[in-house]
Amino acid sequence: MTFREKIINTINKIATGSKGKRRLLAPLVGGTFALATFLFAAVPVYIDNYMNNTGFISQPLSYIISLPLFAVGIALMIWTSLMFFFSNGTPVPVDPPQKLITNGPYKFTRNPMHTGLFLIMIASGFFYASLLSLFIFTPIYII
Repeated sequence: MTFREKIINTINKIATGSKGKRRLLAPLVGGTFALATFLFAAVPVYIDNYMNNTGFISQPLSYIISLPLFAVGIALMIWTSLMFFFSNGTPVPVDPPQKLITNGPYKFTRNPMHTGLFLIMIASGFFYASLLSLFIFTPIYII
């Protein structure tokens, strides 16, 4: 059994196990994911600033491009999160809803929360005029 299969089996075992264990581990797993996501968004901006690689796009134009992307991404993530919470589950894989969600944004995409997150990461790349964020870190994160 490969390492990936062991991880998947462990997550499946927890997700189908006791509710107490799921509720205990959900913040830990979610926090780890949030920290990794934050680092993927913050590190390229820091590196670009350190190397003075900013300014590939003018300031007003970067705001015009990034703010609508931020708004749509945040709205999509909030909408999706609310759907999970109203279904007595969380977006974290160790504490999923007990019923498959197929309405709302799930009619159009398999994972609208990630779609919203990707939009936010692309928006932050434009907002901070970070080439590394737009063309290296965000695509690697998406893959």
